[in-house]
Amino acid sequence: MNFNILKHELVPYYRILSRSEVKKLLSTYGIKKGDLPKMLVTDPVSRAIGAREGDIRLVVGSDIGNLGDLNSEER
Repeated sequence: MNFNILKHELVPYYRILSRSEVKKLLSTYGIKKGDLPKMLVTDPVSRAIGAREGDIRLVVGSDIGNLGDLNSEER
């Protein structure tokens, strides 16, 4: 059974940053690429978005604390 992991309600939006976006990110925060959290290329989301080793991924809407009641009828 195959499904698109990116369509799951608990998986936030991911995208790969361009080189210029990476430069801006690193200079804005005064950090190096190695200071960022790591994500394996074997991660299901990495595979789904076509990420390669060295790519920087932007995660949007990953505030897991904002889930509210998981048993809510609103979901």
